[in-house]
Amino acid sequence: MQVVEKYSHLNGEEYLIVHRKSLWDEVLEVIANVDANACKTKVSKEQRMPGRTLFAPKEMNRAYKEEFNRLGWESQTRTFWVAPDEKLMRRVHLLPPREQKAAIEEAGYSPIQSRNETDFVKERVAVEVQFGKYAFVAHDLFVKHLSFFISDVIDVGIEILPMKSMEREMSSGVPYYERDLVNVIRQGRGVPAVPLVLLGVAP
Repeated sequence: MQVVEKYSHLNGEEYLIVHRKSLWDEVLEVIANVDANACKTKVSKEQRMPGRTLFAPKEMNRAYKEEFNRLGWESQTRTFWVAPDEKLMRRVHLLPPREQKAAIEEAGYSPIQSRNETDFVKERVAVEVQFGKYAFVAHDLFVKHLSFFISDVIDVGIEILPMKSMEREMSSGVPYYERDLVNVIRQGRGVPAVPLVLLGVAP
């Protein structure tokens, strides 16, 4: 595959080039090594394109996972505890998980365990590969990447998305770069408050 378009939010790409150049090169290497046409195996059952062979998200995700894992990138989970009290949550959300839980219990609430998991992390850089449903991209950008950044786990997040030209050869409901680019820039220059790079890819 190849990178067709990219957008650097809060100098995400610039940070990578200066501080994590080897990791940035690895991400580009992974994309180049994924053969999208080998993942064109899904036979559509949708009414609008019955019998048409489409790109299979599961196959592409598997290919990306193999390539990233080969280079030492692994998934990472951040566990945290929540309660319904807004002031309490503002006070404890940056504490370590054990201290969050203790503070919530001390305030008289039953702690609820929650977690965020990102696809690939290496040396404080996170990558999400999103060929699933379009709603997941907003969760990646405004929850996952932001949560890991605020928690001082990462310094920058990367989101890999298909271009519209590729999305046309996939099942309905899949995200595409052009739409999510607008979803980010319409929020203003400082939102989300985490350095990001959006990458639009295609065969």
